[in-house]
Parts: sequence; C-alpha cells; structure tokens
Amino acid sequence: MYVPRKMFLTKGVGYHKEKLASFEMALRNAKIAPYNIVEVSSILPPGCIFVPANEGVKELIPGQIIHMVISKNATNEPNRLIGASVGVAIPRDKKMYGYLSEHHSFGQNEQKTGDYAEELAATMLITIIGDKVDNDADQTNIKSLEKTFRTRNMTQTAVGDKNGLWTTVIAASVLLP
Repeated sequence: MYVPRKMFLTKGVGYHKEKLASFEMALRNAKIAPYNIVEVSSILPPGCIFVPANEGVKELIPGQIIHMVISKNATNEPNRLIGASVGVAIPRDKKMYGYLSEHHSFGQNEQKTGDYAEELAATMLITIIGDKVDNDADQTNIKSLEKTFRTRNMTQTAVGDKNGLWTTVIAASVLLP
C-alpha cells in the first residue's frame, strides 16, 4: 500500500507557439518535466509533511511515475490574465486527513486566485469536521473553525504573450512516498 508521507508544492509558467509545448515549458519551469505524471484527487494524507520543492525533487528519478494534484490553465489570447492554484487545508490533528483543491482562473490576480483555492480546500475539510457549510456564508464558517486547521496555496499567474504564443501556468502538489 502506497500512502504518501511527504509532499511539495511547485509552480511554473511556459510560453510556446504550440499549446502542448507551452505546457512542457511550464513543467520544466516547475522542475517536474522529467517525470510521468498521474493526476489524483484531493486528499492530503494524515501526517503528510511539506518539504521544500528543491528537496522533494532530489528524491525523484527521471521517468518515475509521480502522483500530484495539478491545476493548469492556458491561453493564446494576448494580454489575458490567467491563473492556476492548488489550495491546501491541513488539519491540526495529525491523525486526520486534509484536502487539496485545484482552481484555475481568468482575470483574477495571484492573491484572489490563491485565496479561492484555499477556500475550496477549507470548505471540503469543514464538511468532514462536522460543520454544515452554508454556501452563502462559507467565510463565516471557515473563520469559526480556523483553529482546527490551517491553509496555504501555491499559485502561478501570467499574462498571455503579447504576440499570441501559448501561455500556460501550472501549480502542483507533488506527493512523495
């Protein structure tokens, strides 16, 4: 049974005339291009610890299959603001699992994109803590329970290339054994 014990957050941006190559450039910028990526859903394993990206990458071998929650967005529209973010809700109780969320945006700055991703992860965590989430008052519920968890995010934004090259942004949470 494989349950990740560590994870790292990373982000990147890439530009190219081809959309796929732009994605590859973003993966390279995030230092995760030489791996085979398997996208997973949104569970942060209990007790999983964060390590800096430069330390986490040292544990990987080119060609290795890596599991991650990844958010990506792309445009070839000049000057269009795009964003990708992974939000994390980490329970203070180390025996409890947390949540990872992915959010991609158009027209939102880095702060708004990251805040939204954090709120998504926090909302999912609140539902397992036992509090009912009122969609019209999520912030109130989150604030009332913030002593039971903490949040963070990894966000990348970029403005579409002025000459119409594909611009891709990614944010990822890479899970390590």
